[in-house]
Order: sequence, then structure tokens, then C-alpha cells
Amino acid sequence: MPTSEQQQLLRKLPQVEEALHHPAIEALLNIFPRGIVVDQTREGIDDIRGQILSDLEVEVDLDAVATVILKRFVKLEKPSLRRVVNASGVIVHTNLGRSPLAETAVAAVNDVARGYSTLEYNVREMKRGSRHDHYESLICTITGAEAAIAVNNNAAAVMMVLQEFARGHETVISRGELVEIGGSFRVPDIMEASGAIMVEVGTTNKTHPFDYERAIGERTAMLLKVHPSNYRLTGFVEDVSVKELRGLADAANEHRAGGSPEVLVYEDLGSGALVDIQAADLRETTVSEAIAEGADLVSFSCDKLLGGPQAGIVVGTAEAIGRLKKNPLARVLRLDKLTIAALEATLRLYLDENDARKRIPTLAMLSASAEDVSARAGVLAEALQKQIRPSDATVSIEPEISRAGGGALPMCDIPTTVVALDLARSSALDCERYLASEHEPPIVARIKNERLLFDARTLLSDDEAFEVAEGVASYFSQLDEKER
Repeated sequence: MPTSEQQQLLRKLPQVEEALHHPAIEALLNIFPRGIVVDQTREGIDDIRGQILSDLEVEVDLDAVATVILKRFVKLEKPSLRRVVNASGVIVHTNLGRSPLAETAVAAVNDVARGYSTLEYNVREMKRGSRHDHYESLICTITGAEAAIAVNNNAAAVMMVLQEFARGHETVISRGELVEIGGSFRVPDIMEASGAIMVEVGTTNKTHPFDYERAIGERTAMLLKVHPSNYRLTGFVEDVSVKELRGLADAANEHRAGGSPEVLVYEDLGSGALVDIQAADLRETTVSEAIAEGADLVSFSCDKLLGGPQAGIVVGTAEAIGRLKKNPLARVLRLDKLTIAALEATLRLYLDENDARKRIPTLAMLSASAEDVSARAGVLAEALQKQIRPSDATVSIEPEISRAGGGALPMCDIPTTVVALDLARSSALDCERYLASEHEPPIVARIKNERLLFDARTLLSDDEAFEVAEGVASYFSQLDEKER
């Protein structure tokens, strides 16, 4: 039951019709359809009612209600999906859209988006073409694969491969590779949904070639290896390489009875490194290496270490990829023209590995030297010191650790330089919330030891460093206004 004080405040709340006659709300009726204004007014009043019942301090009069409603319209007009300044230090930040695109990829998307395109039209032969043609030869050139197909993400790629080649048949997988990634995506669940029959072998920490050998039977269609992109097993551990699985599959296929499926070797490589990526003495297996070791099929993400748009690629033998292209899921999961434009432009940069490392933001951030990161931190620190008063906060430059993120290089401590803000007038949490939820563009930082840290490694330019400084300055300006 509401308290007597709450009941008094609730009685002060205006009716919807009364609020609609406030001059500010009447002005909205000249801009928006009446139904939208009525709905937002009702929801605004409900918001205030909820604040009252939660014992929050709130003003309850017609002007205050009108202000709440106007703020709702401001929020309604602002795009929900928009640019964010990433000062968190997580390079492939899943919640922030994973990898930012290279400028050439952005330009390609803009070019295709503004008009018609050659999506499924072969201009040389003047007849219908295939959307696979825009990226397949590039992927094969870069990875050494015979053929390739791209779908809307790597989870979709895994589902399609399992459904096509292992539905109703057995797929052998190590217990140490039954992974779960973000959003509760679990390999056992995907395998069940695909119709494949999962056969677990080995233990969590140790799986041997003989574990697979013993499990292979007449119903076995696949030996599946899942790359542990977001975790590592260390200590008393052992796993089986793709090369070893290739040998086991070949031996099994030599003695297959008529009607039994061919045993394929499939690696879900996850993070999608196309070039050798080393950070803090750790590295990811490249797609080329997996193919060279003998995998029939390899799938991987495009928006992680590859540095492209959201997509999942499957590479492998021409026969296997040909079957995937004919699978009904290929149309269900196919890429749209904007994703293909970004993917093709990104892949073209990989034709020159040095060019890719410089122009693909994810690779550039991973490989940025300590000197470059320190220099950007210096730019940010200087900008902050110019914009805020010493009585507001103390600014310092310190060594710290960045993360690759995105389920890649999980135990890799990447040395970085951060600008630390030790707030004197407020809390780091309050400032962090303001920068993320009220400032435009939103700025995402991190807190450590009651201080706000801005990681220079994930700032894409000096312009973003200046935006961070302006955001912090605006935070203290609004504090000044509240204290007046």
C-alpha cells in the first residue's frame, strides 16, 4: 500500500487529457499524430507514478509532467543505434558492435546503398550472376581454400554445416570443446537443433587420438574440432590436432561399408584470423593453417579478428561447399548487399598483408606500438587538463592492460596506456553513467579502484580523444548547473 505521502503525490498527477492541454504538449500535436502524443503522455505519467511508488524524489505538477513528456519525445527522435566512442580497452567489443570497419569498407557500403548494384547481375555476360562471386575468389586466394560460402554469422555457419553433413548421423567432439559463447550459444544445443547426433569423447582436460578412433563407427559422419576462442585450458591438458583428425578420418574412410557417410573433418575456428596475429606471446590459429592441416571444412566469424562486417564464412573443398550452396539454408541465411560490399572491400585489403594491418582498425589496434598508444594517451590527457579544473579531478597517464575481446586471445594481456581520472567532486560511477547515457556520442570507459580509465588503444583517432575530453568537461558543467 502507498504511504500517505505517496498517495498525496499520486493525487496531484494530472489526467492525460489535462496534460494534453499544456502549451508544450499542444505544440507536439502540430508535429506528431495525436495517437503517438497520447501514448507518450500516458507513458510519461506512468513513469512519474512509478517514481513516486519507488520513493524517488520527483516533482509533480503540470509543468514537470510536460517536461518528462518532452524528454520522451527527444529520446523518441534520437536513433537507438548510433556511434559510440570506445575507451574501454576491449578491442573487439561485442556489445559495441565488434569490429569497426575500414574506411574502404564504409565507402563500399555507401556506394552500394545509394542506388542499384551488381548484387546478382553479371555485367560482362549481361545475365543473372551469383552473390557468392563478389567474395568467394578473394577468400580462396587469401586462405588457399578451394571454395567458400558466406552466411549471416558463424553460428549460422555451424548450424548449416552440421545440418547438411551430419543430420541423423554421429558427430564426434572432445568434451573439452563443448563451448558456450555469448548469448548462451552452446555447441550441444546447436548440434541437437541441426539433427546431428553428438558423441562426446575424452575428458575436459585431455583428449587423445585413440578416443576419436574408438568412437568412429558406421554412423559417424564428422569429426568436429571447436577452437576455444573465449577460454583456454592450461596445465595437465592435451587435445587432438586437425592433422591428427585428418589421419583418423582417412583411415576410417578407407574401410567404409556401402551406404555409410564419408567421415569429414570440420573445424569451427570462431575468431577468424586470416593473418598471423601475435600479442603478448599468444596467437590465434589462422584459417590457412586449418586448411593446410587437412580440414574438409572450416568456419569462422568475419566481425572479430578478420575486422569486417557481421558474417560467417565456411571454406573447404569444392564438393563440400557446393553442397552447402544447394542447401535451403543457404538462401535463408544469405548475406545482403551492404554486408557483401563491406566484406568484399575488407577482403581486398588482405591481398597486401601490410596494408591490412594498417587500414583495418581491429588489426591496427591489436598491433599498435606502445609508443603510438602512449602518444594518443598524451593527447587525451592534455585535452582533459585544458578542459577541466584541478578542483574537479586529477588527470594521470598510467600503464594498463587491454583485451582483444570478441572471444579471441582470451588470456592475452595487451600492454596499453590509459588516462586515469581521479574525481574530486563526484564519483567515477556517476561520471561513467553520464558519459554513456547522457552524452552524445556515448562514451564507454571503465572503472578501476574508484577511478575512471580511458584506454587510448581503442580510441580510433585524436578526434575521439577530444570528444572524450569534451564529454568529461560537459559532465562537470552540468554538475555546476545543479549546484547553482
